[in-house]
Amino acid sequence: MKESWFVKFKPYQGNIDKTPVSMNEYLPPAQTIILGLQHTFAMFGATVLAPLLMGFDPSLTILLSGIGTIIFFLITGGRVPSYLGGSFAFIGAVIAVTGYSGSGLNPNIGIALGATIVCGLFYALIGLIVMKTGSQWMENLLPPVVAGAIIMIVGLNLAPGAIRAIAGNSFDTWMALLTAMCIGGIAVFTTGMLRRLLLLVGLIISYLIYFVLANMMGFGKPIDFAPVANAAWFGLPAFHQPEFQLNAILLITPIAFILIAENLAHFKVVSEMTGKNITPHMGKAFFADGICTSMSGAVGGTGLTTYAENIGVMAATRIYSSIVFVVAGLFAIILGLSPKFGAVISTLPVAILTGTSMIVFGLIVIAGAKIWIENKVDFTHNGNIIVVSVTVIMGAGNYSIYIGSLDLGGITTATFAGIILNQIFNRKKKLKKTLDVNVSAEKA
Repeated sequence: MKESWFVKFKPYQGNIDKTPVSMNEYLPPAQTIILGLQHTFAMFGATVLAPLLMGFDPSLTILLSGIGTIIFFLITGGRVPSYLGGSFAFIGAVIAVTGYSGSGLNPNIGIALGATIVCGLFYALIGLIVMKTGSQWMENLLPPVVAGAIIMIVGLNLAPGAIRAIAGNSFDTWMALLTAMCIGGIAVFTTGMLRRLLLLVGLIISYLIYFVLANMMGFGKPIDFAPVANAAWFGLPAFHQPEFQLNAILLITPIAFILIAENLAHFKVVSEMTGKNITPHMGKAFFADGICTSMSGAVGGTGLTTYAENIGVMAATRIYSSIVFVVAGLFAIILGLSPKFGAVISTLPVAILTGTSMIVFGLIVIAGAKIWIENKVDFTHNGNIIVVSVTVIMGAGNYSIYIGSLDLGGITTATFAGIILNQIFNRKKKLKKTLDVNVSAEKA
């Protein structure tokens, strides 16, 4: 019987404090709305930062990330719970082709947008190929020893940037730790729906504490609410026209391979957390991400990719309902269309964002280790030790290889390194396993 395009959704009827919420289940409207808002908070910092580093409009990228997330949900039939946010993979190449100086709107943004459109279409084409040929060859390239290492480095690679943001500031350092403690307190000492909202509730509590300490007692940098008062309630962000230049296209289009490497790692995390094999739907997910990237580039936004931050939220809450991401996408659209709401969110101090990142990124690291444990990866085997050691250190240290002017980035370089090293150092083990299977078959 042919599988329907959309997963069959049903109401959740378990004990929310004891059992997870599956991808095809949904909670009551009020809980779903709050959970969607939590995912919006989780993606906000990175989706604002990515366009700022390239000279793009953050409000427009937030708006497009919400639209893209809903399109992703529709194309994948709700079978791959993910949020699409602004991709950091494009930063190096965009700066290289536009000569962006790092201040204000990128004057050559159109050149980057045209190349981003082509990159997205190329990525979508790869998705169509995977839909046609299947994804078993990807599974062969990513056995548990490699998948666990790749998942782990996603969290480890993101950590230094988050910690670096508060370096040298004693108040922010302590406030970040206090934020992590607030979230941890909700996770450990509460039950039911409150525990599932640990990130959102912990963030609100730490925000109030920061306001008291900084704005009322003068211990840190006060939260500036002037932008909130001056911002309009509603307004469209500015759109931009793409331009197509061959040199820019040749430099930015290969970023599609980086997005594939990132998303493979993310999908492995989601499969592990949910206990559902989403590998058969990878082709749809690649196609959807490619289409959304082209859509974003067509009007002035950055390339889009699935977000590790929101995967971390799922790991923390154990709520995997893909309906929640539709709500998160709607919130992002509202955010992108409301300068005042965006100004409120932008008042979140960097210390609080860092404290939240400690929890979210750490949960991703643990998910990688969990794959090794559950699949009983043999670390007495030297091949596995070498594969994991090199891959994890390369990813955590942001070891990056350049191909011409293209910076592969630490996660992508480590991903390819893990795959290649596994083929080299574990090939003998694979051959032995194949021979043992053949001998057993002959004896039978």
